[in-house]
Amino acid sequence: MLDAMTRNSLPLLVFADDWGRHPSSCQHLVSQLLDRHPVLWVNTIGTRKPSFNLATLQRGAEKIRHWLSTPHPSEPLPGNLRVVNPLMWPSFSSAFGRWLNRGLMARQLAARIADLPERPVAVTTLPVVADLIGVLPVRRWVYYCVDDFSEWPGLDGETLRRMEAKLVGKADSLIAVSTTLREKLARMGRDSHLLTHGVDLDFWRNAPAGASLSSLAGLERPLVIFWGVVDRRMDTDFVRKLDGAMTRGTIVLAGPQADPDPVLTALPRVVRLGPLPYAQLSNLAREAAVLIMPYADLPVTRAMQPLKLKEYLATGKPVVVRDLPATRCWSDCLDLADTPASFADAVLRRLEEGLTQVQRTARESLAGESWAEKALEFERCVIRPQAIHQPQLAHEGSVS
Repeated sequence: MLDAMTRNSLPLLVFADDWGRHPSSCQHLVSQLLDRHPVLWVNTIGTRKPSFNLATLQRGAEKIRHWLSTPHPSEPLPGNLRVVNPLMWPSFSSAFGRWLNRGLMARQLAARIADLPERPVAVTTLPVVADLIGVLPVRRWVYYCVDDFSEWPGLDGETLRRMEAKLVGKADSLIAVSTTLREKLARMGRDSHLLTHGVDLDFWRNAPAGASLSSLAGLERPLVIFWGVVDRRMDTDFVRKLDGAMTRGTIVLAGPQADPDPVLTALPRVVRLGPLPYAQLSNLAREAAVLIMPYADLPVTRAMQPLKLKEYLATGKPVVVRDLPATRCWSDCLDLADTPASFADAVLRRLEEGLTQVQRTARESLAGESWAEKALEFERCVIRPQAIHQPQLAHEGSVS
C-alpha cells in the first residue's frame, strides 16, 4: 500500500530511464516530489538502431534480467515510490512493434494504475510512449522534453521523430529544459513551459573527506576531468589540442563509453575511466584542477542542457566548456571556447591561475537553482495547473 500520508495527493505515472541507473533530471525532480505525491515509475527502453556491439548486448542482458526477476536496488526505495519493469518488444520501428508494445504496456500497467488512490498524471521524458495516449486511464499527459533524442548518436532518429510528433500533438502539457528545445516544440505548433535543470548544491559543495578514488591512483597531476557519456558528441579535436598543449598532468574522461572516437584512446595524456556511482562524483570533482566539457557543435549538443553544467559550477572548480546555447548564459561563471586552440589556452590558463574572483561571485546565482525549487515550479505548471492551454498555437513559432 502507498504511504497513507500522501493518499490524498495526486499520483504520478512516470515513464523514463531506469530508476537509479543514472541521476537523470526526471529522477532529481521526482525525488523532490515524493513527500507530496505517490509515484509509479516505469522503466522503459530506448530505440537504439540494431547492432551487436558489446554495449548493446550488455544493456539488452540487463533489461532481460529486470524482466525475469524482482529488482533489488542498491538502496531501499522511498516509501511513496514503486518501480516497475514492463516486458517490452525491443523496437518501435515497425507498425507491428508499436502495436505489440502498446498492448504489452497497457495490459501490464492497468492493475498498477488501478492500485493508485486516484487517476494519475502521466509524465514522460521519452517519445516511445506516444501510442499509450488515450489507452491508459490517466488524468492527463505531460511531455517533459529533456533532449532531442532523434539527434543522439546510435538512436533510431527517424522512429523517434515520428513518435515525438505524435506525442507533441496529443500531450496536454509540455515542458522544455532549454530555450532551443522550447523553440523546436513551438515550430511543431505547441507552447511549452521552460524549466531548466536544477542542482544539489550541498552535495557538490560538501564532498565528504576521505581517501582519494582508487581509479585515480598513480595518475599524473594536475587532473583535467570530464564526467558523462563519452560518445561521438565529444569534439576529438578539442581534446587532441589540449593533450598536445599540456606539459604535465592527465585528462580524465569518466563515464560510460558509447562508441567514442578511437582517436581518444591513442592520446598519451587521456585516461578513460568507466562509469562511477553518482555518490562518488563529488569526490571525483574534488580531485580536479579544471573541469571540462569539450562537446562538438552539433544539433544534439545545441539542443541539450547538460546536467553536469550546474554541477560543475557548484564544485567551486574552474570550468572550461564549448560555446553552446546551454553554456553561453553562464559565461560569467566559466570560460567559453569555440576553437580547439582557444579551448586548450583556456584550460592552461585556469591550471595556472585557478578560478577568478569574478567567476566565483557570479556563481552565487546558483542559490536559486536548487532541485527543490525546480520541483515546486514543475508542480505548479503541470501537476496542478490553473488552466490547460489549447492543444495548438494560434500562430506557429511563438512562445509565451
